[in-house]
Amino acid sequence: MSLCMSGLDYRKADICLRERLSFSKSAVTELDGAIAALPGVRGAVLLSTCNRTELYLDCEETLNPGALLCQAAGVGFADFAEAFLTRRGEDCLRHLLEVACGLQSQILGEDQILTQVKTAAALAREAGSATAELETLFRTASACGKAAKSQVRLTKLPTSAAHQAVHLVEEHLGSLSGKRALVIGNGEMGKLSASLLRSAGCDVSVTLRTYRHGETVIPAGCRAVPYEERYAAMEDADILFSSTTSPHYTVTEEPFREVSRPPVALVDLASPRDIQPEVGDIPGVTLWNMDSLGQALPAGGEELEQVRQLLETHLERFRQWRAYRASIPAQESVKQAAWERVRHYLEGEMDSQEAARMAVEKTVELLAGGLKEHLSPEDWLACGEKIRAHTR
Repeated sequence: MSLCMSGLDYRKADICLRERLSFSKSAVTELDGAIAALPGVRGAVLLSTCNRTELYLDCEETLNPGALLCQAAGVGFADFAEAFLTRRGEDCLRHLLEVACGLQSQILGEDQILTQVKTAAALAREAGSATAELETLFRTASACGKAAKSQVRLTKLPTSAAHQAVHLVEEHLGSLSGKRALVIGNGEMGKLSASLLRSAGCDVSVTLRTYRHGETVIPAGCRAVPYEERYAAMEDADILFSSTTSPHYTVTEEPFREVSRPPVALVDLASPRDIQPEVGDIPGVTLWNMDSLGQALPAGGEELEQVRQLLETHLERFRQWRAYRASIPAQESVKQAAWERVRHYLEGEMDSQEAARMAVEKTVELLAGGLKEHLSPEDWLACGEKIRAHTR
């Protein structure tokens, strides 16, 4: 068994292709379990975001994660074969850490990806599909991403899709002060969009599918609008953002055309898309989706080098964990051999303490002779200190 992954992202797959392999949390959990149950697969973790879908497997080396994902999702692999990138072994490990650090994001160093990596691992855990290797790899990646986020500033520009979208709309319309905005969706991205629009001076309304006083939280200063009344709420609005996990369009062309004074700046932050693409063809309307968002300016060499160093440090920790785990069966063999030597001396004529001391000395001497090319005097001193620490 070995670790590998296949993924498609914004570099090789546009949103039309990506949204066909974009999944809700419940669907991710279901797919994790289904894929882990396939022959030759020991474990699976599926990472699904607006800009990427990646399947990480602990499996036989001959398997293709991308093909298995398409099989489990019920879509033809041929449509995606050219867009998938498959990485194995060290390339797979390094890629996930780069993803968690935001180095592989469309918006360099984006804020949401670290949470998404953690969520992917949690969903696999819920599905029972996260093996020890996958669990530790994702935990290592999350720790690396957290260190990079707290210690290095990769870009001076805002690092979320919502920030970039508000910036695009502001460039398009000029000052947003006094503008009316409607945000469809009250999830993490919807709330962030509403807060940013409010901070920019907009009068903001947020749609809710259900509302119970005191239970549903919307950003401060925003109004709640029932989702069913979203088209009425678009009247006289200047800006429309939509960011939901709905598998269907939240805004379609025909009812949007019936709005007498519809928004002119529309942003779709969902995958699969919330706003029917034909809405963007209506005269006077500008529609952006995730592929419209530009990348943040690249970080300087010093910042990238800092992240690379953090990445190498965490990669080495994972390698050490794997090496130790792989050595456990051999450790058991050494323990058994050591016990047999102790028993041999105990069965002799000397007293038990002297026999035990002699057995330990001979065992350590044998180990030292076998490992003389691998362990330095400092390593042996460290071993002694470790033993003493657990004896006191």
